[in-house]
Amino acid sequence: MHGLVPLLGRIFLSLIFLMAGVNQLVNFPGTQQYMASFGMPATGFLLICAILLELSGSVLLILGYRLRWGVALLILFLIPATLIFHTKFSDPFQIIQFEKNLAILGGLLLLYSFGPGNLSLGSRQKSPQL
Repeated sequence: MHGLVPLLGRIFLSLIFLMAGVNQLVNFPGTQQYMASFGMPATGFLLICAILLELSGSVLLILGYRLRWGVALLILFLIPATLIFHTKFSDPFQIIQFEKNLAILGGLLLLYSFGPGNLSLGSRQKSPQL
């Protein structure tokens, strides 16, 4: 169980980013319109960046390979996304989304600090992964 728990944690934490990246890729125009409704410029470029960050970061987390890079990529996506899309605190739903993202950030920071666990491609690496 000791080796399985970190693997499951990495998978569960990654799924939200993996699924969001795939959904954004499949519904590119709709996502671009949603971003534009928040006044974002260069939505095509920023959406491509977001998709790349989410997909590559989540795959690195699932594999446990270069975990700290994966965590950094997801944090690089998560912080601006949270600040742009989830700060309308008069809306209780947005408060929940903001707090959810803080919880995800906490999980990512724990992974960064404690590593991927034994069942990972990065568990054999002796040097820091950054």
